[in-house]
Amino acid sequence: MTAAPRRQRAQLGELREHEPMAGYTTWRVGGPARRLYRPAGAAELADFLAGLPAREPLLWCGLGSNLLVRDGGFPGTVLLTQGGLDGLAVADGRVRAEAGVACGRLARETVRAGLGGLAFLAGIPGTVGGALALNAGAWGGTTWERLVAVETVDRTGRIRHRTPADFEVGYRWVHGPFGESFLAATWALEPAPVAELREGVRTLLRRRNAAQPVGQATCGSVFRNPPGDAAGRLIDSAGLKGAQCGCARVSIRHANFILNEGGSAADIEALMRHVQRRVAAVHGVHLEPEVHIVGEALP
Repeated sequence: MTAAPRRQRAQLGELREHEPMAGYTTWRVGGPARRLYRPAGAAELADFLAGLPAREPLLWCGLGSNLLVRDGGFPGTVLLTQGGLDGLAVADGRVRAEAGVACGRLARETVRAGLGGLAFLAGIPGTVGGALALNAGAWGGTTWERLVAVETVDRTGRIRHRTPADFEVGYRWVHGPFGESFLAATWALEPAPVAELREGVRTLLRRRNAAQPVGQATCGSVFRNPPGDAAGRLIDSAGLKGAQCGCARVSIRHANFILNEGGSAADIEALMRHVQRRVAAVHGVHLEPEVHIVGEALP
């Protein structure tokens, strides 16, 4: 029998035990995390990390998009940044945002300040930490383009200040110093007319709402686009729109989205494998998941 979730107010933030992850992922699935911790800030997080066993499995989680937690749960500690690492400051053309800040909020604040370059984040359903880790992008913009500084923390709780030169960045990947995770980032942006920026965001959101299954249980794009092509086009032309495994279904609106219609993580993962096999058979292309799959399957 699974232990009931237990909640307690820790000295360094909020700590929960045996916490179901379905409430923290946009796919609305996921078994219990052994522990889930929401820090009160960066210093509290550093202290918490310093007290963890060196081999403790860790999972960073923002809004829970781009994440599939298996039904057996996560056998370690989930670090929840949303609601904890949520500092955001705009001054003199520079914007500093902590890892738990929602991408949409960052986009809105830069537009309100009349600063261009990050409005594309309005259409990304995640947080700054995830956007940094994946070099998230949309409609021609990418997270690392105007970045000038990042702050990281390692497993011992040591906080470091780094520059983009310390990282290698590509399409949906970022390689940096081993064992360090993102705490915050700073961008240098150029002034732009507020009305023009707002209209650009409205146009972007209209395009997104017309092309993607907004408001349904999805994780965002499931597979990376292969070089010179689009994963959604390959899945669609393989006849997979509407394909279903259990209660997981390939979206009719956009084939690179998988909908959870009341099922399990196992349904979603099985459908992902089916899509990969079918696209490989039809097109000779192996689709690489963009979604991060963690945890243990149920027996």
